[in-house]
Amino acid sequence: MAVIGGGPAGLRAAEVLASRGRQVKLFDRMRSVGRKFLVAGRGGLNLTHSEPVSHFPARYRDEAERWQNLLAGFSPEDLRSWAHGLGLETYVGTSGRVFPRGQQAARLLRAWVARLRAMEVQFQVGERLEELDRDGDSWVLRFFSGLNLRVGAVVLALGGASWPETGSEGDWPALLRRHGVEIRPWEPTNCGWEIAWHPHVLAAAEGLPLKNLAVTAGGRTVLGELLVTSYGLEGGALYQLSRELRTKPVLSIDFKPGVPAELLQRRTAGTSDPLVRWKLGLAAATLIRHHGRNDSPDALIGSVKHLELSLLRPRPLAEAISSAGGIAWGELTDTLMLRRLPGVFAAGEMIDWEAPTGGYLLQGCFATGERAGHGAQGWVDENR
Repeated sequence: MAVIGGGPAGLRAAEVLASRGRQVKLFDRMRSVGRKFLVAGRGGLNLTHSEPVSHFPARYRDEAERWQNLLAGFSPEDLRSWAHGLGLETYVGTSGRVFPRGQQAARLLRAWVARLRAMEVQFQVGERLEELDRDGDSWVLRFFSGLNLRVGAVVLALGGASWPETGSEGDWPALLRRHGVEIRPWEPTNCGWEIAWHPHVLAAAEGLPLKNLAVTAGGRTVLGELLVTSYGLEGGALYQLSRELRTKPVLSIDFKPGVPAELLQRRTAGTSDPLVRWKLGLAAATLIRHHGRNDSPDALIGSVKHLELSLLRPRPLAEAISSAGGIAWGELTDTLMLRRLPGVFAAGEMIDWEAPTGGYLLQGCFATGERAGHGAQGWVDENR
């Protein structure tokens, strides 16, 4: 059995297959596996989220029934138990996100690779897949190094197109398109957006946070924070609206979501600077002064409750935390086998799905890796 790709989805698929007694060869184009896993852990490895698993499918937006099924096979609790089995306890942070104690991605990855080696998974790094061809009941894998391998089933976990320095270069679609597989174009998600800031905004607010906001795009409102940057905005609230902003790049910010306009009106009495009286931070006040209306008290209140910003473009795909696009869901069976390529399975970010940060991305990779591994095992059992 072969697994192509050493990210979390590929590693999990290899673990599933090896646990069933399969001889597994795992290939990765980089010189070591788990590069993107380590990058994701730089700010603290967010494994999953503690909210009820019934809420998760909505986070993935499309294919709710499919995600419900995938998460039934490998749930957030399963992921926490898996980490515990590697010797790392987990805890729930104040935001509801789940982390391993110490938040040490490198320690977890080392323990995981050690377990896989003990299960006799063979790692072949520095190998980039060039061709995938059918030969009777088998698949022939050809690598740029000249290596050829014949297998009965293969799990592809080739990644998306964000953070290319980790090996996720998104350059594999031609490999499957030549077999007629529909591949959706890559788009950045969970990324910053560019804005033509007034120069005074950058002078006063660059690098400052905007906290306790209600942010709206495309008719959808989320609560969260943003960060003013030299090029525009970053932040979790923005990431949750990635899809809406790709359709119409207009953002509306309510800086006082818990305070009605009428109360703000009453609080303007007897003050020369209502923005100070309303306890707005420097960044918020600066944006309102230079990108909102302040020609009357009502206009100023309107800017506090509904500051509309036109965004120019998302930041480049290479900077995005994750990417949308990849294999269309309609190309895959419930076992994540490609309908046009019997015996070939897909997992992780190479499938066209997206989710906000907060543990949902890693959870999705583990759940699809779990399903693809079981699917490949079942395929080989049925077609001996």
